[in-house]
Amino acid sequence: MPITNAITHPPSLPLIAPSILSADFANLADSCAAMLEAGGDLLHVDVMDGHFVPNLTLGPALCSSLRAALPDVLLDVHLMVTDPQDFVEPFAKAGANHFTFHVEVVADPAAVIDVIHAAGMTAGIAINPPTEAEALDPWVEHADLILVMSVNPGFSGQAFIPEVLEKTRRYAARLRPDQRLQMDGGVSPATAAAVREAGCDLLVAGSAVFGAADPAAVISSLRGVSVASRTV
Repeated sequence: MPITNAITHPPSLPLIAPSILSADFANLADSCAAMLEAGGDLLHVDVMDGHFVPNLTLGPALCSSLRAALPDVLLDVHLMVTDPQDFVEPFAKAGANHFTFHVEVVADPAAVIDVIHAAGMTAGIAINPPTEAEALDPWVEHADLILVMSVNPGFSGQAFIPEVLEKTRRYAARLRPDQRLQMDGGVSPATAAAVREAGCDLLVAGSAVFGAADPAAVISSLRGVSVASRTV
């Protein structure tokens, strides 16, 4: 799959981003490649600092290794960290294509987005389930992507929080055709229809796909089609 501007290019069907947090880390490149062969459109890389969230994961070095092993994949990095601006340049140099940070930790998201764009990446803003939707309202037009967390971030395999769908619908009504609406957390064949109906066109899935006996069938189900279909 060639690198294309999947973030700002309106997809004809929802895009599916396997989250590598659920991958086999002993065989990371092969595990991720299998998800792309099964129909995944891009890879979602969760970065945690052990401060903003109670876990510590990944970093630019791993991103760089993925880029070397999978040169044509779109790498979507999601920074669950207290100081995301400190990591823009390292992840850009490591080969990331997209950089999402959390509205809860940045006083001026528009300024951070400018830095991300200057580094050659598209930019996203994420919001946690307990955060009021209004916190993100002033910044929606600035971002290439809005990420609504449907679990409290920090660990994979959590249960989906359906109350966030109201927040999702609020943002979906405001987005331009060149903006994406992403959902992350507890996304599975059981929850994907509601996520799509709320306006999301980029679904992140971790254990649902990496732990599946038939990842292609799961990815097709998440996308809402009977046969795996790439749209990038």
